[in-house]
Amino acid sequence: MSAAALVTSEYFHWLFDYNYWARDRLLEQVAKLTEAEYVAPRALDYGSIRGTLVHWLAGECIWLARWLGESPDRLMAEADLPTFEVLRARWATEEQKMQSFLSQLTDEDLARSFRYVSTRTKEEYTNLLWPTMAHLVNHGTQHRSEIALTLTQLGHSPGDLDLIVYLNR
Repeated sequence: MSAAALVTSEYFHWLFDYNYWARDRLLEQVAKLTEAEYVAPRALDYGSIRGTLVHWLAGECIWLARWLGESPDRLMAEADLPTFEVLRARWATEEQKMQSFLSQLTDEDLARSFRYVSTRTKEEYTNLLWPTMAHLVNHGTQHRSEIALTLTQLGHSPGDLDLIVYLNR
């Protein structure tokens, strides 16, 4: 049986709900940081907690745009979201767009292909929808984990973000 036969639109609704639940637990702790802690240089791929959050959100925005048939030519940058409050408000707006997309998603949609141009290489790619949706959630998991460790080191642990905790809440 192919992997495409195993995934359903219901699965992705559930997976994205978990992803937003875990993100919100993390953002609750980020909100407790000072501005200096939020923007301080750190041993993170995107240089700071803010940089990592902006990158994570930028990924969500660009993939949703691609799924909707758009091909943005740039990712959002830290300058677009200068404060935590601005980032949090933008993410709430983007989550509404994602939830709207997910509410219309069918099992058949998951098997459709789409084209986009990479913002980094400027090359054109064609992918199926479902693997890129899985990629986006996995991308969030990576950056959530990095930020969670940093927050814990700063005395602001977001607690257990495991999927089983979400299931048993």
